[in-house]
Amino acid sequence: MSTFQAPKGTYDLTPPRSAAFLAVREAISAPLRDSGYGYIETPGFENVELFARGVGESTDIVTKEMYTLTTKGGDQLALRPEGTASVLRAALEANLHKAGNLPVKLWYSGSYYRYERPQAGRYRHFSQVGAEAIGTEDPVLDAELIILADQAYRSLGLREFRILLNSLGDKECRPVYREALQTFLRDLDLDEETRRRIEINPLRVLDDKRADVQKQLTDAPKLRDYLCDACKAYHEEVRALITAAGVAFEDDEKLVRGLDYYTRTTFEFVHDGLGSQSAVGGGGRYDGLSEMIGGPELPSVGWALGVDRTVLALEAEGVELDLPATTSVYAVPLGEEARRVLFGVVTELRRAGIAADFAFGGRGLKGAMKSANRSGARYTLVAGERDLAEGVVQLKDMESGEQTAVPLTEAAAELAKRLG
Repeated sequence: MSTFQAPKGTYDLTPPRSAAFLAVREAISAPLRDSGYGYIETPGFENVELFARGVGESTDIVTKEMYTLTTKGGDQLALRPEGTASVLRAALEANLHKAGNLPVKLWYSGSYYRYERPQAGRYRHFSQVGAEAIGTEDPVLDAELIILADQAYRSLGLREFRILLNSLGDKECRPVYREALQTFLRDLDLDEETRRRIEINPLRVLDDKRADVQKQLTDAPKLRDYLCDACKAYHEEVRALITAAGVAFEDDEKLVRGLDYYTRTTFEFVHDGLGSQSAVGGGGRYDGLSEMIGGPELPSVGWALGVDRTVLALEAEGVELDLPATTSVYAVPLGEEARRVLFGVVTELRRAGIAADFAFGGRGLKGAMKSANRSGARYTLVAGERDLAEGVVQLKDMESGEQTAVPLTEAAAELAKRLG
């Protein structure tokens, strides 16, 4: 047992389970890569003020959950708790929006950090794949991202997820709703912290998961009743586009998400097989975020999907991913000369794109064949002094048990043929 363990609320990805995480990342990013989204990678930490301005100083993420540190030079940094603010900062810094081709479409994959009470589906270190379309206000973009996420989940075999959809209005109509909501909330029996939130960001109160709070919110003013004509038309267009694509969704008038920067289209992907932490991903439009962090007006939309929660959702549905074999051919040398020769064959197989492994350490035949079995290899190559003297290797089919002698010079070609 090691002296050290992973920090509380974190996890290690180790084989074979790590293969599922890789497959999920690949499946989520594949439709993005096919739709004009380019890859972006940002640092794991940023200036604290980036998140305070963008995510919102009143959010739990900023007030309670960020991992912050002070550098030797006195800079205040934070491990990134989410991806959108970092990606937009990077896009602005690189002047991607000035290249003349809007929207700037980007996707990313990485680890994020929040100091939360660890529980199933909620970790202090977690992995997401995200997408952002920066610089264009168009309901087709909102619909595109929702459809691509739906496509990614379905390509994995997920079926029991739901898409929740809402509109949060814009800078024209939301202030009117905000005032009406504040007036309603001030008369409720709420704790001091929640009462402070009423004055800073009352929409966040709607996101409170406590049953006693939700019970009091039954008659709260509905945002849909306050949407301006432009926001209503925009939202109806998003709904029509998603519907035309055959993607099912549910209207959820209380959906607000946990970040301050969202405007208009807001959506969440939930899976009821995950218990209280049912959200597997979400996102929406954030038309004012660029200006919040010092950039020009750049209406944008995006989402982030949780890799770890998606894996948990797959497990909840009993979905078995069709993962590629980590090893197709396993070489077992008997003797020093066979070690050199078979290692050359293995190298040739790898260069041909065939997953091949080797019995390292000079083990005997029995131990090496046990390793071959554990590797999951379809074929095993065995060679000893007599085989080499005859210019052959023994090729064993691990499924049928059939073993045949194959000319050494043709071994790689024969395996390539059999493996298709």
